[in-house]
Amino acid sequence: DSLSRLFARCGHVQSVDVCEKPEPGEKKEKLTSKFFNRKAVTGFQVAYVVFRKPAGVQAAKALSQEGPLLISTESHPVKTGVSKWIANYVASVVDQEELKAEVDAYMQDYDKKIAEEEAKAAREEGVPDEEGWVKVTRKGRKPGLPRTEAASLLGLEREKQKRARKELLNFYAWQHRETKREHIAQLRKKFEEDKQRIALMRAQRKFRPY
Repeated sequence: DSLSRLFARCGHVQSVDVCEKPEPGEKKEKLTSKFFNRKAVTGFQVAYVVFRKPAGVQAAKALSQEGPLLISTESHPVKTGVSKWIANYVASVVDQEELKAEVDAYMQDYDKKIAEEEAKAAREEGVPDEEGWVKVTRKGRKPGLPRTEAASLLGLEREKQKRARKELLNFYAWQHRETKREHIAQLRKKFEEDKQRIALMRAQRKFRPY
């Protein structure tokens, strides 16, 4: 927000991406999760300011002749010290309902993807491949007849691989759900511990954040 406001005088700022170090090429897809896979960038950082029009870049280059640009001003101060710590703590408190909604939405998308893959595999059963071989499975209502004994063995091997792949996907799905549940339980435990610690400090009249 501060960088967008700072460079707004040069033109309409389309986006500002902050990263740990300069990265060539196209920018990576931004993470959509608010709670998971988020890496905090500390220390010196690099910012890419993207303008809607090329003229904004030329105007930004001309700013170097005006001297240093101040992000924190009297009209738009940047939080530091205790105020920043309090803001960071408040931001770290997880909204359980929002977290639950994100986890449920993720699992619904994952289950939908798995169901589509299984439906696609079911449609391909009994359909000859490019060489004319037909996959032999126990599920098919009209199993194809292999041309030779080698084709029969190949069909059995493919069925074995498919069964092993499905078992592996089921295991990954179960493992992913367990990891999510454990993470949510830890967040809830930390939230309750923070509430108890703050209540105790208030009771002792030693908690003065402001």
